[in-house]
Amino acid sequence: MTRCWAIVLGASFCLLNLLVTPCVAAEPAAWATYRGNPQRTGNTDGQAGPAKPTVVWSVKSQDHFLAAPVPIGEGVYIAGVGAFNRPAVAVFPLTAKNPPVPIWSKSAPYLKLASVSSPAVAGDYLLFGDGLHQDSGGVLHCLQASTGKPLWQLVLPGDLIHLEGAPTVRGGKVFMGGGGAGVFCVELESAVLDGREYSLAEVAKMQDQKWKELVAKFEEDKKKDPDFAIPPDDSQLLKFAPKKVWHKGGGKWHVDAPVNVAGDTVLVPTSYLDKEQVGERALYALQAATGETVWQKELKYNPWGGATVAGDMVIVPGSSIGYYYKELKGAKGDLTALDLKTGQQKWRKEIPTGGILGCAAVSDGLVVCTATDGKVRAYKLADGERAWLYDAKTPFFAPPAVAGGAVYVADLAGTIHALDLRTGNSRWTFSIAQELAAPGMVYGGVIVHRGQLVVATCNLDGPWQNKETVIVCLGTK
Repeated sequence: MTRCWAIVLGASFCLLNLLVTPCVAAEPAAWATYRGNPQRTGNTDGQAGPAKPTVVWSVKSQDHFLAAPVPIGEGVYIAGVGAFNRPAVAVFPLTAKNPPVPIWSKSAPYLKLASVSSPAVAGDYLLFGDGLHQDSGGVLHCLQASTGKPLWQLVLPGDLIHLEGAPTVRGGKVFMGGGGAGVFCVELESAVLDGREYSLAEVAKMQDQKWKELVAKFEEDKKKDPDFAIPPDDSQLLKFAPKKVWHKGGGKWHVDAPVNVAGDTVLVPTSYLDKEQVGERALYALQAATGETVWQKELKYNPWGGATVAGDMVIVPGSSIGYYYKELKGAKGDLTALDLKTGQQKWRKEIPTGGILGCAAVSDGLVVCTATDGKVRAYKLADGERAWLYDAKTPFFAPPAVAGGAVYVADLAGTIHALDLRTGNSRWTFSIAQELAAPGMVYGGVIVHRGQLVVATCNLDGPWQNKETVIVCLGTK
């Protein structure tokens, strides 16, 4: 009864506020958007990482890890790209013996394409996209986070369509970019099968029933002829699709970066592909309810890292190159601050020596970014004045994480740097190559959760091409 009265009072307060100012929609829940929150800090609990890092666990692999890890309950989600682009995703326990055993994992035949998409977590729902640049088409997957059981899929076919960015879940809606498909919005908890609409609770029950039928059929086949009985797999489950709300920019934009949702505004970064000569270099602000354009801002460089939101400010990184090791020389970039409501430019910083590929992180009035020139820069959010600069002397692709007054960045030599947020001074460094005998580059970045750091490496390109990679969890023993 108390809770019911609280809901009524809250609604009344919001209604009264409409006489003065409109109610502001809540931010996405923790880890329901890229890097954990609209500020893109890679941390949501405020706990700093270890003062002296030690390896809690590590996993050596032949897969390559481009997407940033994401915490899911007591575990952490990791997506890998194997030989011939074989897909693989898994959830490892954060607290585990070394090496850890996955809580669950998925690969072919359920997953047809590799994923470089960092997922969104909403309650017990996990959402991620698949497909790489060379693929024609991609899929947005909705799974049960605790078990990995598939619930629904949104299939988007077509050339230059792939779901490489991260989705955002807010208010029961899922927002995501699809490469050449532009950006779209679907219902999270409403799915369709054979023209009939179902709630996600109904979907889960029907998938459970279908799985029981598949297992029963397998057991029956084993009795008839065990040599030819084929175990069931997730690809045989019912093919539910989410209910679509709106779809914008298809064939016009190219949205590989993660979208961000602030209040009733969806921020959509679109890039221009020089080779294919398609897309736009711009940031669009759309109405969350309808997808209609509120404002649009042309950009000098491609916003591969997506937009960061802090209060009434939007921070957009830019880079003249993509995630290509051979193009590092001569890269340029910038960092642009815009007004959230109007798109008006507040300040802009040109980076003539390197591109900013990862998103910026905002904390305590500072905007922190990494660049391909090997430098970490912090600017004052209010006016863009530089607060400090740290030189790692090795290029960065990955964005920073900020937690408990510390900044954590990982470079293309696989070294993690812990810096003081206020001063930029070094606290410690940890070389994955030296400590774990596994040299590799970091694309997705570090995340900080419950005082632990999780990071994974990628050797699709660069000096250790096709060499062994590693997933590592750092903490305090």
